[in-house]
Order: sequence, then structure tokens, then C-alpha cells
Amino acid sequence: MSSPLHRNAAHVAHTLISRGHHGVIITRPGTLDRVADEAFALGVEAGAVVRSLVFLLDDDPVLLLVSGDRDVDLERTGKRLEGVLTTAPSDAVESLTRQPAGRIAPLGHPLNLPTYLDSALEAFPELWAAAGYQGSYFRTTFSELLRITAGLAIDVD
Repeated sequence: MSSPLHRNAAHVAHTLISRGHHGVIITRPGTLDRVADEAFALGVEAGAVVRSLVFLLDDDPVLLLVSGDRDVDLERTGKRLEGVLTTAPSDAVESLTRQPAGRIAPLGHPLNLPTYLDSALEAFPELWAAAGYQGSYFRTTFSELLRITAGLAIDVD
């Protein structure tokens, strides 16, 4: 018998369904703290793991959905977004998302944060994103992720 989803993951599933996604959340036991470990457990390349990262753009929170094999260059990405991009403090991240850092889903937050997708994610036919709680993930595609987050694709480097 399977155990019920954590309330964060259940909320993400509900949000996914309300936006036309199938809403299926998979769970894996244990905590995986590195993208490489998550990718191995999911059977995909690290680049197909979506990292949901909260930043401040001129003091306003934004969500960047970044390929797991890439880092965000704050200066260059900030210029593309026409502002100064800084890492959001961890207490602000948890307050804005109501999800633990490192397990943040691309959606299901109290506020719909302006969302930008790393265009490198488009190279992968299947993407996996955190579902708001440790060991919880959902499968999606680049075009679907753009749609369900109302995001904009940008180059992140």
C-alpha cells in the first residue's frame, strides 16, 4: 500500500491538474541533495532535471527554472532580464514558495512569481521537476512547462 503524498506535493498535483497537466507525482525514498543523484535515480541526464531557483530582480522575486547541468550567471542573466539579479535569502525563498529550498516546484506557490525557463531545457524531450517536497517529482516537457507556469524562455549562462 502506498502512503499519501506530503501536503506540498498534493498541492502541486492539484495545481498541475488545474492547469491541464495529468498531475501524476512520483515519490522516491530518501533525500537526494545533488542533481546528479536525482538524475541517476530518475534515469535521465542531469540537464533534464529542472531546478526551481528564486532570485531577486531589482528587489522583486522571480523564479528561474534552470537545467540541472547549468549554473546561473547573475550578471549576464540580470542584463537579459534588464535588471540586477541577486540570490534571494533562504528565508525569503521559503516564505515566497511555502516549499523547502532544494525541493521547490515550478508552481503551486502562494503568489505566481514571474517565471523564466532556461532555453537549454528545450533540448530534452522529457523533463523532471521537484514537486515541493523531498523525493517528489513530476514529469513534463519544455512546452508544457512554459504553458503551466506562464513562463518565458531565456538564455541562462
